[in-house]
Amino acid sequence: MRVALAGKGGAGKTTLSASLCRLIASGGSRVVAIDADTNPNLAVALGTDPVAVSNTPFLSASLVARRLDGPALTCSTDEVLQQYSTVGPDGVAIIRMGMPQHTGEGCLCSAHATASALLADLGRSANTVTIMDLEASPEHLSRGTARHADVLLLVAEPYFRSLETVRRQAELAAELPHTRVMVVANKIRDDQDAAAISEFCSRIPLELLGMVPWSDEVVEADRLAVPLIDHSPNGAAASAIGRIATDLLSLRATSAGSGAR
Repeated sequence: MRVALAGKGGAGKTTLSASLCRLIASGGSRVVAIDADTNPNLAVALGTDPVAVSNTPFLSASLVARRLDGPALTCSTDEVLQQYSTVGPDGVAIIRMGMPQHTGEGCLCSAHATASALLADLGRSANTVTIMDLEASPEHLSRGTARHADVLLLVAEPYFRSLETVRRQAELAAELPHTRVMVVANKIRDDQDAAAISEFCSRIPLELLGMVPWSDEVVEADRLAVPLIDHSPNGAAASAIGRIATDLLSLRATSAGSGAR
């Protein structure tokens, strides 16, 4: 199963991505985390050793070849993981798409193409859940970075600008032929926030997978540079993310039973 997370900057995509990775991996699944943000922070949120991460190269554009149906890997996913991943807590393998190395060096189109090709081939790996943390810009949709995701989670805060971002990204994501688009509501403070998200999803319409409450524990964990589920594993936010992880795995089981991807 391949899951990508998108949304407005600051909506909580990286914290959600990292927590989902850790929780799903601790349940026995093989988890690959792809940081597809050109300002990568997923490894830190996972709690991966920063020295080991810094010594692991970014994905190389030489890993893909252009084909009529889009970029494709020129080697196996196992070879990619062996050379370009760092194994972190709970056995999560983290891969970084890439980031600008110098000013004025141009776009990172080739990096996005490489991440897209890797996501495509990871769909053939048995008992593997891939979580891709996307950047805030909707450019990943125009570049097709997450075109092979089985589920695209749009992370929404109960505020106008965040919801407007989700609406725009949902319109673009609707053109993805095989991706199920769903919303995760984050930083919900009260019943009014919950009602605002529910009304928004029913009006668009979009499936609402779950809600994560506002929690000072999330802020404190980030301040301490500690993964949320290590800092407050039984807190309200971590518990809510745990339920979302369970629901995602249920979607995978349902898709497998129906013969879908």
